[in-house]
Amino acid sequence: MKRITHFIGGKEWEHPSERYGKIFDPATGEQQSEVAFASPAVVDSAVAAAQAAFPAWRDASLARRTRVLFAYRELVERHKVEMARLLTSEHGKVAGDALGEVNRGLEVIEFACGIAELTKGQFSENVSTEVDSYSMRQPLGVVAGITPFNFPAMVPMWMYPIAIACGNTFVLKPSERDPSAAMFSAKLLAEAGLPEGVFNVLHGDRVAVDRLLEHPDVKAVSFVGSTPIAQHIYETGTRHGKRVQALGGAKNHMIVLPDADMELAADAAVSAGYGSAGERCMAISVLVAVGDAADQLLPRLLERIARLRVGPGDDPRSDMGPLVTREHHARVTGYVEQGVAEGAQLVADGRRHELPARGFFLGPCLFDRVEPRMKIYQEEIFGPVLSIVRVASYNEAVALVHAHAYGNGVALFTNDGGAARKFQHEIEVGMIGINVPVPVPMAYYSFGGWKASLFGDTHVHGREGVHFYTRGKVVTSRWPDPRFRGVDLGFPENK
Repeated sequence: MKRITHFIGGKEWEHPSERYGKIFDPATGEQQSEVAFASPAVVDSAVAAAQAAFPAWRDASLARRTRVLFAYRELVERHKVEMARLLTSEHGKVAGDALGEVNRGLEVIEFACGIAELTKGQFSENVSTEVDSYSMRQPLGVVAGITPFNFPAMVPMWMYPIAIACGNTFVLKPSERDPSAAMFSAKLLAEAGLPEGVFNVLHGDRVAVDRLLEHPDVKAVSFVGSTPIAQHIYETGTRHGKRVQALGGAKNHMIVLPDADMELAADAAVSAGYGSAGERCMAISVLVAVGDAADQLLPRLLERIARLRVGPGDDPRSDMGPLVTREHHARVTGYVEQGVAEGAQLVADGRRHELPARGFFLGPCLFDRVEPRMKIYQEEIFGPVLSIVRVASYNEAVALVHAHAYGNGVALFTNDGGAARKFQHEIEVGMIGINVPVPVPMAYYSFGGWKASLFGDTHVHGREGVHFYTRGKVVTSRWPDPRFRGVDLGFPENK
């Protein structure tokens, strides 16, 4: 059976592990490989390799760092179909979704290739007589990324290209459920000319995570995942003096006003609700129908849901693949049962959709007349479950969004420009779509939500990502001039 190990100091870790985790093919339910789990000692080895590589990489010219990133970008472009197949085999997502994930990651790599412009400081001449002031941004040192199972290629790419471009060294702890994309990336980075130890990959569970959070040589930690774990990452990391950005869970609403294009809205709701089997932090899980919008949408949604083909990700006929593990499948179906028990109307039961006999498959589920008190509304399900909440007015829809604990993403569908402008101004959510259901920003903007969807002050990638992985210095300088010699005990003044 295939065994996946760590990547430390420019090569695969050759030592046996005390513990291993199982990796399944979600489309068959069968184990296909196993992955080594890092002990605290192995974590220390990875951090030591990154720490040893930091001084030389910090001092490498911006031109050299950029050349490595350009070479890496070309390698990812060349091998993106191969990387997408790895995502399908371990995560289960369909081929088009997997390839789209790699392409969105490529956008961040391309953004990081502009690091020479992104880290430019400012200069002020003669702030006082013959005194100049200027600023610069410098790398932190060893930084770590802890990433989720749902985007095993893209989410790490939100982090390490920018961190490395800024002159840091990086330790990645990907999800133990689908670790191969991280290993593939490590090998491509090495082929691109990245020095040994600048990028390292650790596999494992909370043992590895907690050691990274405690390690004194790790200066910053980036995380994307569920809110309870994000809160743990943030509190533990900051308690140990680290800079932390921890992106948590979501319950993304899509508000549809009665004047909206209902065909467009129905297409968007089905695409955003069931794409990647709902295993997206930006998935639409609540459709807020204002006025009679629900009556217009419901038959359109059911018509589209009935046509969705659920099957293995490597089958080009499949629209939606399986859930990632047996345990996650049981969790999501448990929410479906809970929704029925709470009194919501299950108008499309994905358990009865035409499904393959093996694997962790669940078809698209649609609830109507969901109430805010219900568990299926309050909690993040992270599966192909869409809920319709009916409200009487725009103001009631906005109040519903504001009352929820999460503030990751939200969308408004309307043909009223005034309503859209009012909405984007007043809504208390980090990422907003106007007739766009999944408003994931481009790489040169930053990704992140508000409220319980973010712990820390900094979002990922874009300018905020550059600032997260660097710290500022301001220099005030004056070169020796005989006219300014002599002791002066007065308070310094600008002259």
